[in-house]
Amino acid sequence: MKCQKCNNPATFHITEMTDDEPVELHFCEMHANQYLHKGSLQYMESPVEEGSGNSSVLQDTTQELMELDFQTCPICGIGFQEFRKSGRLGCPNDYQCFGEQLEPLLIGIHGASEHIGKRPSQDGSQDRRLLLIRLRRELDDAVLTEDYEHASHLRDQIRDLEVEKI
Repeated sequence: MKCQKCNNPATFHITEMTDDEPVELHFCEMHANQYLHKGSLQYMESPVEEGSGNSSVLQDTTQELMELDFQTCPICGIGFQEFRKSGRLGCPNDYQCFGEQLEPLLIGIHGASEHIGKRPSQDGSQDRRLLLIRLRRELDDAVLTEDYEHASHLRDQIRDLEVEKI
């Protein structure tokens, strides 16, 4: 099924409950985000036409999303696109790296963007945890490139750091 606003495949299927009857909407990811931000059926009344002012706004939005998808964390190497697919961050530094994009998500899910409550015990240093994250990432890369000698060295380093923790 195609998006109701463009020719891309519809990946979001929304049922809008109105007073009269339910209305089914089918959008690609970009148009679903725009629809959800506007939050009403008014979005359906404003078609996107080639050569109109809306087209340049859509191009700008698409460009911003593409740049955001290729943004990566300097510590663990996870990209924002990978986070969007898996729903998991790679390290604590990602909250600073992707903070601007994560804050609306956190507020939407938890109702706040600041943690209140219990925290994990701080039995190890922050640097050691970040080092473990980086080494595990390198280990995965070494296995993918079939550099097994380097992978075994990394495995031993990880094991030594984990033993120190106990």
